[in-house]
Amino acid sequence: MLAAAAVTGRAAAFVAALALLAPLPNVALAQDTGPGQAPASGIPSITVHPDPNAQPAAPTVVPPPEPAIGVTIDWQVKNRFRLFRDEKDFQRHVTAAAGRSVLATEQALAAETGGRGWARDTVVRLCTDAAGRVADECQRDGVRESYLAPADHRIEARLAGAVDPAAQCTWTFEDGDSLPRSVTAPCAEPVNLRVVFGKPTIAVVDIVAPGGATAGGATAVQPARRATTEILVQDLLIAGLGDSIASGEGNPDRPVVLSDEGFCFRRFGGGGRNEFFRPGRQGFKGDKACESGGAGIGSDGDRAEWARLSARWMSAPCHRSLYGYQLRAALALAVENPRLAVTFLPLACTGATIETGLFAGQPSRELNCGTSGSASCPRQMPGQIAQLRDLVAKAQKAHPQRGLDLVFLTIGANDVDFSGLVADVIIDASAERTLFRRAGVIGSVEASQRAIDTTLPTGFQRLRGALKPLLGGSLERLVYVSYGHPALSPQGGACPTSRDGFDVHPAFGVDGDRLARISQFVERGFFPRLKALATCTGGVACAAPARDRMTFVDAHQPVFADHGFCARAAEDPPFDRDCFATDGTSFATSPVEGATAPLNCAARPSDFRPYAPRARWIRTANDSYFAAMTFPEGVSPTMQPSDLHDATWGVLSAVYGGAVHPTAEGHAAMADAALPAARGVLGLPQPDTAITAEPLPPALPSSGAAGPLPTPPVPQTAGSGALPGR
Repeated sequence: MLAAAAVTGRAAAFVAALALLAPLPNVALAQDTGPGQAPASGIPSITVHPDPNAQPAAPTVVPPPEPAIGVTIDWQVKNRFRLFRDEKDFQRHVTAAAGRSVLATEQALAAETGGRGWARDTVVRLCTDAAGRVADECQRDGVRESYLAPADHRIEARLAGAVDPAAQCTWTFEDGDSLPRSVTAPCAEPVNLRVVFGKPTIAVVDIVAPGGATAGGATAVQPARRATTEILVQDLLIAGLGDSIASGEGNPDRPVVLSDEGFCFRRFGGGGRNEFFRPGRQGFKGDKACESGGAGIGSDGDRAEWARLSARWMSAPCHRSLYGYQLRAALALAVENPRLAVTFLPLACTGATIETGLFAGQPSRELNCGTSGSASCPRQMPGQIAQLRDLVAKAQKAHPQRGLDLVFLTIGANDVDFSGLVADVIIDASAERTLFRRAGVIGSVEASQRAIDTTLPTGFQRLRGALKPLLGGSLERLVYVSYGHPALSPQGGACPTSRDGFDVHPAFGVDGDRLARISQFVERGFFPRLKALATCTGGVACAAPARDRMTFVDAHQPVFADHGFCARAAEDPPFDRDCFATDGTSFATSPVEGATAPLNCAARPSDFRPYAPRARWIRTANDSYFAAMTFPEGVSPTMQPSDLHDATWGVLSAVYGGAVHPTAEGHAAMADAALPAARGVLGLPQPDTAITAEPLPPALPSSGAAGPLPTPPVPQTAGSGALPGR
């Protein structure tokens, strides 16, 4: 077939002329013209009359091509994690991931950015809208594409093997529908082109060595060596569903920038000097004292300014983050498989339950959207399953055979009021405990157990019925990733009584006895029940177990046992070691001192590095405040703070941004655990890697001398010239 589609003389002349005008390796591929057609270039034809006295030219002997022994065509998809608009963002992960697990990759990227985090720049270059919803179309590397149903994929082809560096290569690509495309370039250079979606493209390259010889008046041309391959891109459609653990809560893509001065909060009870100071948001020009009453949030200007200084998320309504394990696992599949593309549908949302979040809509977490906070978020996010159905239907309009290849899911913690159990552990002061118990914020093991026995099984049964049709009638390709235990001590058992990491609010402190009871419930009740419900085992009756059984992942749980919120190490960031006191004395108690210097250490609040590697893989309340300091815009009116200094806001500022949720390292470890299951159901190769605790990188410089951080290098991509489509 390829011999019949050999380059015609007219097309060859066009390619030769193009090579003279722009002798670059990544020139545009020329298309053959049919008989009687004008050249594609539009150059007018010229009639040449032969000279009757001229001597005939010596014949040129062109032998047929020979097989290129030891030479192959290697190809890969460019920018193949399609949520990223720019190749440089994807290539950064390719470079960092060389020979590393996702966890080690995250630690390497954290070291590159001095603990500031790699996502702070990438979040502005995604195929999503201001609220974090995937866009129908996206401008990727200068080309507008359909995100859900791409027409083609950009690939890079190059030769591998023994090839003379001075040799010239003529490449021809044919997909059976379009005219063949050809280009001649030095064999040492790659060729970029776009290949049609879902259809094989045949690539042929003829390698011509330099030089030649004459014999008997004829020019003897060395035979070209020919290599051939088929290019077929597999585009995986992968969705991520679930709650705050699925969304990446606790890890804003662009953390809040803290002021080095104090900001006043009231405590419940009022009267006297019942107030405390903590670092505020850098750049806020409003009143930082409590005496002003509601003036701190009284004007629209103050509200807008406060919102503008917030942490930024891939999706503010859902606190969805690029650091979430679902996105990291999907990204890792794209990194390690050069010949496929990944179209990821991020839908997980903080606060989701099976009923409110997956099926029905849920209130937004925040109401200021976009990376600048200038857009308004929707107040209600639609149910994730309805969103998923709509996205798949849109994809199938262009490609009827396109369907979901994989779904990641984590759900169930909010169904049993896990946040209420956390509140029971960390709210220690009697006045706040009384108020929050009356408000229904503090939960109990007994109530959570009732939910496990009643509502959770019903929810899983309904979930199966909704997701099976989207996955071809079987839930094997639904990878359910369980939770990591957040409160285990490296010394064994649950974390002890302490204010370590929880003194950002005066009412907080971990009660070891209450935590031990809840920890036992999690290990012996909640975790086993989730596994039984997902896998149709342990007495859980499924109508069709072979088709109802989810692929279950909990391989990360043993690793989390050494990285609970009370874990500390000598290699922890200097700020943590110097400023987060183990005895709960991190902050100034005097209002006079707190107003100007809220920390008791010599470092500045702005020296905190949320993405520096550390022993704990769980965000403490201190971490949550210093990384996100989230104002609760999306809560019910009864919980809405009356002003910026309100006592409710003082409590929620420390937990609403992700307290007792995995850090980026914790999410990376979860992604490492999920990957073998994902590869298995997709039929992809399994690298020989294990989920282990990676050694921590060298400690950051002392927090007392915060100099400029190094600028991470931007990896360069080979073959930057773009070729036209088919």
